[in-house]
Amino acid sequence: MFILDDILIRPFTSILDAIHTMAVKELYDIEEIQNDLKENQLLYELGELTEAEYTERKAELEAELETAEQAHEQLNNKNIQIQQ
Repeated sequence: MFILDDILIRPFTSILDAIHTMAVKELYDIEEIQNDLKENQLLYELGELTEAEYTERKAELEAELETAEQAHEQLNNKNIQIQQ
C-alpha cells in the first residue's frame, strides 16, 4: 500500500507544491511592490499626488511589502500561513 501511495500521491503533491510556490511568488512580488513605492514617491515629487494621497498609498504599499516579505520568508521555511 505504501508503494502505491508513493507512486500515485507523491507526484501529485509535488505538482501542487510547485504550483503553490509559483502562486505565492507571483501574488507577493516584493520587487513589484518596491517599484510601486518608487513610482508613488516620483508621482508625489512631480506634483501629481497630494501629500494625503501619497501618504495613504505609501502606508498601503508598506503594509503590502511587509506581508510579501513574511510570505516569502514562510515559503522559504515551507510554512505558509498568510493572514491579512
